[in-house]
Amino acid sequence: MIDSSALQQLHEWIEGDNRYVLGIIGLPGAGKSTLTDWLKEQFTEKLVVIPMDGFHLANNQLKALGRLQRKGAPDTFDVRGYHALLHRVKQGYHRETVYAPCFHREIEESIAGEIAIPADVRLIITEGNYLLSEEAGWADTPSFLDQTWFIHVDETQRLTQLKRRHREFGRSEQEAEQWIATTDQPNAELIQLTAYRADKQIFIKQ
Repeated sequence: MIDSSALQQLHEWIEGDNRYVLGIIGLPGAGKSTLTDWLKEQFTEKLVVIPMDGFHLANNQLKALGRLQRKGAPDTFDVRGYHALLHRVKQGYHRETVYAPCFHREIEESIAGEIAIPADVRLIITEGNYLLSEEAGWADTPSFLDQTWFIHVDETQRLTQLKRRHREFGRSEQEAEQWIATTDQPNAELIQLTAYRADKQIFIKQ
């Protein structure tokens, strides 16, 4: 799914003496979760994935802020909370188990403390859209990461995957297309502009 040099880098981190935090960035529907699920299968119990989506603001907060219809935009996350967790994860190596929230699309909400990061795990992967963004408080994110990878996938495939995901979680075809046009694509344009900041460009192979 990724090239041998990228896999070798992960092996070196996992077998090393320190903890590394890798950030994986990509457009909506690019396959970030698919990639991290595949990596978890390759490195069973040797890495933990922390999705940025766990830090979505709750729907009632987004509604109060007038941002519910823009859920997924840079200013709809608890950015500082995310940074605080990354800092704690980095400092917690060999010291404590840290717990992270996980976002559930079937309820469109996060559940706190669902992801356990054991004290001895050497590689932490965090994935999301805005890890290289300079908007809405995201600019400090790379300082909490050891390396960043921006993933690329065929655009037609990305849009197909994105639409399928919306359909799977309850949106009609028309609703899915509207959400993609009004929310996902504007966000994708912003995210694409950050790709050059990544340490490595990764091209996903199917």
